[in-house]
Amino acid sequence: MVRLLSGCFTNAIGRFSVSGDEAKFDLAVLESQLKGKTLLVYWYLLQQPSHTVGVREVQRALGFSSPSIAVHHLEKLHGLKLINKKPTGEYVLVEEVKVGILRFFTRMGHFLVPRYLFYSILISTMLVAYLTLCALAPMTPSYFAVAFGLVAGIVLWIETARLWRSKPF
Repeated sequence: MVRLLSGCFTNAIGRFSVSGDEAKFDLAVLESQLKGKTLLVYWYLLQQPSHTVGVREVQRALGFSSPSIAVHHLEKLHGLKLINKKPTGEYVLVEEVKVGILRFFTRMGHFLVPRYLFYSILISTMLVAYLTLCALAPMTPSYFAVAFGLVAGIVLWIETARLWRSKPF
């Protein structure tokens, strides 16, 4: 299905310029393609950014019933230009895109963690430090500062937990 769209053509994979320049993906199209098991495979590859993965490894790690399912989703990601296929048949991550649920995660080494985790830790640490300083000095903590710290901390920890539970893998 090819459709003309203001000097560019769009197919099921993404938007490409007519001049044949480097592929420029429409994030909406990319987000629509990156769902379900394809998103699971992409998430798995994001956790191995410099590591090549084979079809069997993906099949076993994600619990797919056959290697052909893994091949289908790996080829779909290859078609989206997010991974490259080596001559040995292994796949390696090329590009990290932030679409859908992936927008709310950030990389820490090989781990993908919710962005809210950093804010949760910051607010919690500030609240504990404030209460510790108030306890060490003959000072009464401000009710408003403690209330603000508790409410902000609880909300951020709840959002962090919700994102962690909704991760694809």
